[in-house]
Amino acid sequence: MTESFSIRLATAADAPVLAGHRAGMFRDMGELPEHLAPALVDATRRYFEEAIPAGEYVGWVAYPRGSLHEIIAGAGVQIRRVLPRPHPTGQDLATGPQGLILNVYTDPAWRRRGLATALMEGILDWAATNEVNSLVLHASRDGRPLYEKLGFTQTNEMRYWGHLGLHAPRSPKGTPCQLH
Repeated sequence: MTESFSIRLATAADAPVLAGHRAGMFRDMGELPEHLAPALVDATRRYFEEAIPAGEYVGWVAYPRGSLHEIIAGAGVQIRRVLPRPHPTGQDLATGPQGLILNVYTDPAWRRRGLATALMEGILDWAATNEVNSLVLHASRDGRPLYEKLGFTQTNEMRYWGHLGLHAPRSPKGTPCQLH
């Protein structure tokens, strides 16, 4: 199936399309109220314009063969430094950078043709040759089967959506304390 499209590294010039993909991804998951879409696209475009040249975000885009500037899918990795931790195998410590996979998106007309699989396999190959120690992602319901097929497993992650800064830090006994 990959003969109908090609993949290349994303550049800062691709930021508007990547930002649109991000909005489309959240829209497809039912998580983007329409009134927030323009702000999300603008903030994401600005992020990519800075993060891609800085190497903080490495992205790939797919395009129909022979149509280099018609981007139909994309995916990327945000590189982040993490603290050393036990490796899940229990045999060693995990050190080095971690990649947070983001923005895995395919235009609806191009879905079910192997683009997301090809992009994800490219990310796995890139991470293996660029000393990325681990990869994590947040899977949509529709994306989960692909990630599981590639070897990703569920973890113990939790998320806090409360208002940070509104709660006084507490000591182990529950009384307010100062953090320094």
